[in-house]
Amino acid sequence: ATIFIYGETGTGKELLSQAIHYKSARKNAPFLAINCATLPESLFEAILFGTEKGGFTGAENKIGLFEQANGGTLLLDEINSLPTELQAKLLRVLQEKIIRRIGGTKDIPVDVRIISTTNENPKEIIKSGKMRLDLYYRLNLIFLELPPLRERKDDILLLSKKFLTRYNKKLNKDVKGLTKEVEKIFTEYLWPGNIRELKNTIEYCMNMIEENEKTIDLKHLPPKFLGNKEKNEKIKTLKELEKEAI
Repeated sequence: ATIFIYGETGTGKELLSQAIHYKSARKNAPFLAINCATLPESLFEAILFGTEKGGFTGAENKIGLFEQANGGTLLLDEINSLPTELQAKLLRVLQEKIIRRIGGTKDIPVDVRIISTTNENPKEIIKSGKMRLDLYYRLNLIFLELPPLRERKDDILLLSKKFLTRYNKKLNKDVKGLTKEVEKIFTEYLWPGNIRELKNTIEYCMNMIEENEKTIDLKHLPPKFLGNKEKNEKIKTLKELEKEAI
């Protein structure tokens, strides 16, 4: 079944997609991912469907992601950025389970599970015309929504502990946990960047902590946590989030 996952940036959509793949009957076949927002439209079709030598100037025989993922799973991240022309071709592949390379004449059967993700509300995507309705219904056989971290307060300290363990191993340290003051700040903060922001914050703290220190304290936190409280608590705009992430 095709799966459609909606969640804000940093909520773990790709991680969930991988978990679905590796717990499925397709786990021994490839899991491939492509971010639909990062590639120029001119390259998209070639990357998805492959090319045949002579199909256009400089074209070589090259298999696309659909053939590479045959038997497995293909993750289309930020599907809302997929060009409209390609949406029609993707719909054909989903319906007929065949692809044709650019410049090729042969139909190639493929068996690929599609998982699509978006950080925009699906209703807004449809309303704005970014996605064909027929493709949306074809992709959205199973719908999953990942809630933001601010709505999962109980997970904040649990995830912090998980990331502490990870970076203790990676950085060869022995940090035991967070002070009560840091725990309070973490549980009250809105985490506009979600789990990714929490992970990056823990990594920052682990790099700031001295060898003889065993707990993350206020002095180890990124500057944003020590500034104006009202500024920290507001939900940042997407532009601010992107600037902060960069």
